[in-house]
Amino acid sequence: MDKHFKFTNLVIGLPLFFVVVLWFVFWLEIRFDFDFVQNGIYPRTFSGLQGILFSPFIHSDIEHLYNNSIPVLVLLVALQFFYAKQSLAVVGYGILLSGFITWIIGRENYHIGASGLIYVLFSFIFFKGIQTKYNRLIALSLAVIVVYGGLVWYVFPSPEIPGNKSISWEGHLGGLLSGFLLTLVYKTPEYKKVHKYDWEHPDYDPLADKFMQRFDANGNFVNLPRDEPEEFASFYWCSLPICYTVVAHKKNESKRES
Repeated sequence: MDKHFKFTNLVIGLPLFFVVVLWFVFWLEIRFDFDFVQNGIYPRTFSGLQGILFSPFIHSDIEHLYNNSIPVLVLLVALQFFYAKQSLAVVGYGILLSGFITWIIGRENYHIGASGLIYVLFSFIFFKGIQTKYNRLIALSLAVIVVYGGLVWYVFPSPEIPGNKSISWEGHLGGLLSGFLLTLVYKTPEYKKVHKYDWEHPDYDPLADKFMQRFDANGNFVNLPRDEPEEFASFYWCSLPICYTVVAHKKNESKRES
């Protein structure tokens, strides 16, 4: 396994804990007949600012919660394993930034659910993998786009169908933009390829290096000795007699008959 990627208990523990909290909040709402929807994001109102913190933990029904739980778990595991140093900051600031964007551009309605965080994780993992140019992270980006690439369609406004649940495309768009912005803020220099020169390799032999051969023991630049050309005899002779026959030059053409 690559030295940068280490499997620890946090890789599974933190994502699982986050999902358990989501289900616990939903259980409290059902068990004690609470209505947490009013604690969601209500755009451009002072009271709606509380939803920036609380909305990711509030869901309308069990189907809504279930549909968000699996992507959150999978993407958080990937984030914690491949970007352990940046994971907590990405989740924390991702929730705040995506929620604030939703509060600014959202429709006048309550926006709830962890889908905004899903788009933060999706966006960060995809764009950061492309930016690093690291083979394994690029492969992760491609895997994410293959599995969750369909999420991109839900960042655009969709017509509301009477009787159906409204989708907060504003929250999705806010999450997508937030994830991309966080890739620009949090650098990953540990994944940058370090180019080594020949003299940095352990099997480097200075005696075989053409450049190092131009210096003597004292470090002075010297010219390499020229290779002496092979000596050839100035003439060649043969012991056998040579006879020459002179032949008249005639064109090999038949005469035209008259």
